[in-house]
This record gives sequence, C-alpha cells and structure tokens, in this order.
Amino acid sequence: MSILEALILGIVQGISEFLPVSSSGHLTLLQRVFGLDEEMLTFDIFVHVGSLVAILVVFWRDVWELIKKPICKMNGLLIVGTIPAVIAGLFLRNIMRGGIFDSGIWLAAAFTLTGVVLFLTDKFKEPTKEERDLTWKDALFVGCAQALALPPGISRSGMTIAGALSRGIKRDVAANFSFMLAIISIGGVGVVEALELATGRVTIENIGALPLIFGAVAAALVGYLSIHLLLKLIKACKLRYFSYYVWGLAGLILLDLLLVGLFF
Repeated sequence: MSILEALILGIVQGISEFLPVSSSGHLTLLQRVFGLDEEMLTFDIFVHVGSLVAILVVFWRDVWELIKKPICKMNGLLIVGTIPAVIAGLFLRNIMRGGIFDSGIWLAAAFTLTGVVLFLTDKFKEPTKEERDLTWKDALFVGCAQALALPPGISRSGMTIAGALSRGIKRDVAANFSFMLAIISIGGVGVVEALELATGRVTIENIGALPLIFGAVAAALVGYLSIHLLLKLIKACKLRYFSYYVWGLAGLILLDLLLVGLFF
C-alpha cells in the first residue's frame, strides 16, 4: 500500500465513520478498487483509532465527566449498550477475517439496508426523551442496533442513531449516546488489535508503518469535521438524504457485479 492510497482510505474513513454511510463498507469497496491484497484488518483498525481520536477531541468534556464519576447511570447504560456488540464481535471476528462480507452481493445488500433505515429515520415522530429519561431497555436496544452494524456496508452511526430515535430519544441525546458507544467499541477493538500485534498474531509488515500512520492521521483530521457536520444534520432531520447515496452505491456495485465485472 502506498502512502497516497493510505491517505485516500484515511480520508474516506474519516468521512464515512461518522456520516451514516458505513466506513467499513467504503474501505472494503476502495480496497477492491485499488486492488489491495495485503492483510487489511490491521489498517482498518488503525484508521478507526484515528476516528476515535476525533471523537475524544470533540466530546472530551462529556468523556471527562464520565471519568470523574465512574459510578453513574450513564456509564451503566454504556456498558449495557456495549454488551451486544462484544458478543457479536466474538462470534463474527473470524468470519469477517475470512472475507465472507467482502462480496459484491453482501455490500450491495448491506448498503441497501442502511439506506432503508436512514430513509425511515426521518419519518419518526419528534422524539422527547432527554438523557435523564434513558432506560436500560433503551441502551440495550441501541446496543443491539450497533451489533447489527459490525459487518461492512451497514452504518454503525446510522443504526445506533436510528435505534435511539425509534425509542423516542431526542436527536442530540441520540447522537451523543451513539458517539459514546463508539468510543468504547472502537477503543476495545484497538486494544485487542494491539495485543495481537504485540504477540505477533497480526503484523504490519505487508502494509508498512508509514501508510498506517498517514491513514490514521487523515482519519482523525477529517473525522473531526465530519462529526460536526453529522450533529448539524441530525438536528436538521436530513439523514434520509444519505439513503439516496448508499442506494446509488448499491446500484453501482450490482451493475459491476452483473454486467461489468471490473471489481467484483
């Protein structure tokens, strides 16, 4: 992988991680376009860590408050919301390494599903639940939505925010809860990957250190801007516009799969 390719992938990660269009789906698609045959899971983790840095910078006050009060309702809700993704991650990790979810059929179907969820999200009646009104059932429901978004093509931010809105949670609260869950999930995966790097189960030799660094930095810088954009879009109820984009992407994948055969 060249540094230029890493920069492009990092920029795409920074945009698509927070906008509801699936970063993992875009990375998988671009890896096909660039013809990258290296072990890409390590690169994916590095750019996700870059995204994590962006979240921490934007929400540092919220994170600091939770750190100062480790025994509080919100931390408990975040733990409950994380459990489904942990269980699903343990079950799907080896399957995802096997590349089953990298096929054109899967990506087209997953992008289509994401589009349906986004389109329906803006149809919900105006939510009213404040942060103090969140329940354990709310957290578990949003956590299950996050677990469904582990395979590429299904947007994590789209699924979690849609899940929260369907529970009547106000848009700004839904966005904050989604980002707090992202900190835990991305951070947890980063720790697991670091352990595998330390034990030699995963290496960076096929990719190189510089592409990993440039990709992560690009993801962090662009991700910072994308978070602010998403927060504005959620308040403006315009998430459904992204459904047209992912549906178009699914259509292009199917076109290539059925007629062109250039990438799939």
